This record gives sequence, structure tokens and C-alpha cells, in this order.
Amino acid sequence: MSEQHFQATIVKLRSKAVLPIPFDPNDVWGKKQRHHITGSINGCKIRGALDWDGTQPVLSLGLAWRCDNGLEVGDQVEAVLSPEGPQFVDLPPDIAAALESAPEAKAFFEALATFYRTGYLKWIEGARKPEIRAARIEEMVGLLKAGKKQRQ
Repeated sequence: MSEQHFQATIVKLRSKAVLPIPFDPNDVWGKKQRHHITGSINGCKIRGALDWDGTQPVLSLGLAWRCDNGLEVGDQVEAVLSPEGPQFVDLPPDIAAALESAPEAKAFFEALATFYRTGYLKWIEGARKPEIRAARIEEMVGLLKAGKKQRQ
């Protein structure tokens, strides 16, 4: 997935500081319910999920993170962001096909944090026999349809 480089100004939105995102992540990285990102702001590493302020996507910047990195509301910054974790285009064909056939499961999978997506994929990849792998993929799709972040 494409890394996005841009300049923006940290602004205050209600009671928090945010970085406005000058592009539509659904257009650039594919349509998702929630975009989890990784990257840097002024060379300082950051991870998080994009929110919407009502008109555009924003990245919340917590007070502790800003203090640790010497950034404040009003600062102009250089940002480099990309999607975090396993992305749909990188999935093995059998998993991708199963998710394509269940759009609600696919949407839920794509909205999950990296930790949960990776957990499902490691569980499936751990199957030694093809029939076990197929059963795990089927079970994953069912769990995702039911809105389960992980197996219990």
C-alpha cells in the first residue's frame, strides 16, 4: 500500500489535538470502516486509527505523545503515513476469496486493529493440513460475521 507524504498543521478539535489528513484514505488505501495507520510525524514514530471530524479524516495526537516529541497545536509538521498490518491485497488467495464471498466479514476484518488481523492469520497459517486450514478459514469468516475480534 502506498505511503503518503504531506505537510499539515496540528489543530485543536474540541478538547483534543489532531492532525488533519489531506486525502481520503478510502480512495488511497481502499474502503474500510476504520483505517489503522503507522508512520512518522516530523520523524517521530506514530501509530493509531484515523477518525473523522465530520468533514475530513484526522489523526488524534495525545498530549503525552506531543510532549514527548516537542509538538504543539499550531505546529506545521511533515507526516508520512501508511496502513498498518496485514492488508487485504497481501492476503493468501484462499483467505481473500473467503472474505470476498462474505462482504460483512471482510469489512469487519479490515476494520480490526493489526493485533486481531494478525491473530486470525497466524491461526490459519498454523494449520498443517489443507482440510484444517479450510475449516479454520470457514470458522474465521463465521466469527467475523458475528462481530468477533478474536477466537475465544
